[in-house]
Amino acid sequence: MLVTVLLADLNNSAHQRAIVDLVDMYSRDQFGDSRPLPADVRERLIPGLIAHGGARVFLAFDGDEPLGIAVCFLGFSTFRAQPLINIHDIAVSPAARGRGIGQALLAAVEAEARKLGCGKVTLEVRADNAVAMRAYEVAGFQGTEPVPTHFWSKRLD
Repeated sequence: MLVTVLLADLNNSAHQRAIVDLVDMYSRDQFGDSRPLPADVRERLIPGLIAHGGARVFLAFDGDEPLGIAVCFLGFSTFRAQPLINIHDIAVSPAARGRGIGQALLAAVEAEARKLGCGKVTLEVRADNAVAMRAYEVAGFQGTEPVPTHFWSKRLD
């Protein structure tokens, strides 16, 4: 398997299909919503990413087959006065897990962050996702120290 990771072109129809399909695959996963993306979300996903303006989506392919995705957004660190990249979603198809695709996606995100002059790459991970935490540790990520930081949200729907 020869895996290629690239920064998606949000105007490329093949990349658009891969993004929607991979986000749907992730949504169906136990660490997603455990259900498929609703049809209206599938329709709004690409236009929403384009409209956001700060989206960076990385796709991992084996030939023409999409195997993994990292959906990232540009942000800004006030403590460093530098841009940052937040990995909002990262997922690898179940059949391709354990083959280094996640590490390749993380490396591509880091390379893009360095190219953009970012001071850091951030992500959130569920406390019950030990496999993901180990993958992030291998890539050099660590929990916040000395006090752990929790990611909270308030749904507005």
